[in-house]
Amino acid sequence: MAADKAADQGTEKHEGAGTSGITDQEKELSSSALQAFLAGNYDACLQHLNTLQDINKDDYKITLNTAVAEFCKSNQTTTDNLRQTLNQLKNQVHSAVEEMDGLDDVENSMLYYNQAVILYHLRQYTEAISVGEKLYQFIEPFEEKFAQAVCFLLVDLYLLTYQAEKALHLLAVLEKMISQGNNNSKNGKNESGNNTNKDSSNLKAESGALIEVAKSKIHQYKVRAYIQMKSLKACKREIKSVMNTAGNSAPSLFLKSNFEYLRGNYRKAVKLLNSANIAEHPGFMKTGECLRCMFWNNLGCIHFAMGKHNLGIFYFKKALQENDNACAQLGTGSSDPGKKFSGRPMCTLLTNKRYELLYNCGIQLLHIGRPLAAFECLIEAVQVYHSNPRLWLRIAECCIAANKGTSEQETKGLPSKKGIVQSIVGQGYHRKIVLASQSIQNVVYNDGQSSAIPVASMEFAAICLRNALLLLPEDQQEPKQENGSKTSNQLGGNTENSESSEACRCSILACSAYVALALGDNLMALNHADKLLQQPKLSGSLKFLGHLYAAEALISLDRISDAITHLNPENVTDVSLGISSNEQDQAGKQTPQCYPSSVTSARTMMLFNLGSAYCLRSEYDKARKCLHQAASLIHPKEIPPEAILLAVYLELQNGNTQLALQIIKRNQLLPSVKTLSDMRKKPVFQPVHSLQPIQMPAFTTVQRK
Repeated sequence: MAADKAADQGTEKHEGAGTSGITDQEKELSSSALQAFLAGNYDACLQHLNTLQDINKDDYKITLNTAVAEFCKSNQTTTDNLRQTLNQLKNQVHSAVEEMDGLDDVENSMLYYNQAVILYHLRQYTEAISVGEKLYQFIEPFEEKFAQAVCFLLVDLYLLTYQAEKALHLLAVLEKMISQGNNNSKNGKNESGNNTNKDSSNLKAESGALIEVAKSKIHQYKVRAYIQMKSLKACKREIKSVMNTAGNSAPSLFLKSNFEYLRGNYRKAVKLLNSANIAEHPGFMKTGECLRCMFWNNLGCIHFAMGKHNLGIFYFKKALQENDNACAQLGTGSSDPGKKFSGRPMCTLLTNKRYELLYNCGIQLLHIGRPLAAFECLIEAVQVYHSNPRLWLRIAECCIAANKGTSEQETKGLPSKKGIVQSIVGQGYHRKIVLASQSIQNVVYNDGQSSAIPVASMEFAAICLRNALLLLPEDQQEPKQENGSKTSNQLGGNTENSESSEACRCSILACSAYVALALGDNLMALNHADKLLQQPKLSGSLKFLGHLYAAEALISLDRISDAITHLNPENVTDVSLGISSNEQDQAGKQTPQCYPSSVTSARTMMLFNLGSAYCLRSEYDKARKCLHQAASLIHPKEIPPEAILLAVYLELQNGNTQLALQIIKRNQLLPSVKTLSDMRKKPVFQPVHSLQPIQMPAFTTVQRK
């Protein structure tokens, strides 16, 4: 959302007020330096500070204020110099944030605060939060303006690391602080009696305006927090306050559009975005935010939610172009490796959103059905967001989608005679039917090269899924907050709530089982499938897949009895995706046709697979019973080719070659009575030799998600 961080850019300016001298001359110089700093006259400010430095060479605060004044004089472009000076001063006073345990350390608070601001702009959010939280513990002795600055910085950091509850708590503290300060200022004015001159009225007007700005900012932060928590009722109330205080500004309209997006009012969200006057925005050189880039990105997100993925990728590409244009205007910065953050305003260090946009492009391309293009986008994004488990999962999904082939290749043996019969050889008495092989062979994808090389292979998918599992928080109650580099809503990573983290774990385990089966690692596949089935909050669809994957692994391990337990149709009671109805509508458009859409079709698939398992134990009667039961539950045209082949195999084992031929010719599981009577009237030529090659039908595979 637009322009919520502007308050943090000028926060160093409070440093001037921290100067205190023993003599009257030092007090006067200190006051003059502060006035010049606030007026923007940095040359005069530096002169006063240099004079002060000559008088009192041991006071590190003068050095600190000089560094801040020089930084502001350079239009905030010498970030590396300021950072270096702050580190030197920290070593000089032998003070570390971790050792800050008493009021004696409050004197160094300005030093800590400036460090936190720089860490914020360098996207080192975890370190910045640790500094800010230490400052917050000793906030009572701070003057009101500085205390508010510390709180606003912490609120922004909490929102960037998806700690909305902590942000809301701080915002409540800020509201109390502002209301108390307002009351105190009113009381002070009343006590002054008749001293109501122009200066006091101007000060009153200025303080009133600042309070209104602070209140408007608080409302905007609250909306952002409620949006993260998806608390729509509370968000609606705050949105009204934002529109009343900030009007139709770009930040307020972007926030309202985000709110309507969450409610599913996509057309209204687009309308609100289009009504924002982007031209009035100060620009990224002053705020650090490229509003045009945000505009196109938000449009892409809305069209993604609408299921218009091609249009969505178009808007994301426009956002990438705007982002690249903004970065080109900023230049590459200094060539000196020690000054890589200098040469441009500090706020613009947050301008580049390339990797967040690449993540969005990758997800959109994955939904379109272009996994290789999606892989290229996501593999570039993971170089920066390498501690995000969800991103590793998406890369693995790209590898799976790239290797499973198209839907036509996957369903090559659709119920048709061409799909089952590979060829016919010989003539007359020696005429034979060659059936298509349905056996699945494990393919080696890496061709001798290391599996760690980022290529869209199943081996690399296995590595990605291992990374994702390791990055997820171990305990389900309290997710870790280790992602210091997260900056985007799309890249929440392991800062999600525990419920979302559990859902992510289930998806990772399901994909891991599928990849292990594809690589022929049946023991690992069984391990992942068992772990998946043990998850406390498992959706019906993943439970169904877990049983299928476990059974397939057990059959490969020649543990048929255990596999039959997993293939019990009663295990399937639900095939829902376990997501909200709004997302369910979108997912419904994307669910492959071969995936069971109902409990009945899922149980049918279980019965077909159960028949295959019984065949392996030579229990042909039970297998035939499973086939007949499954066939009675679905339409004849929906019977998979593997089931037809299984029926052929059973009839051949029973010695009924003519019936097997009729099943192949008619492509029906159960030939009609009429067909059998016709067979008696017109005998079918029966070859002496059995059909070759006859293969045991492979285990019926399902579309894995």
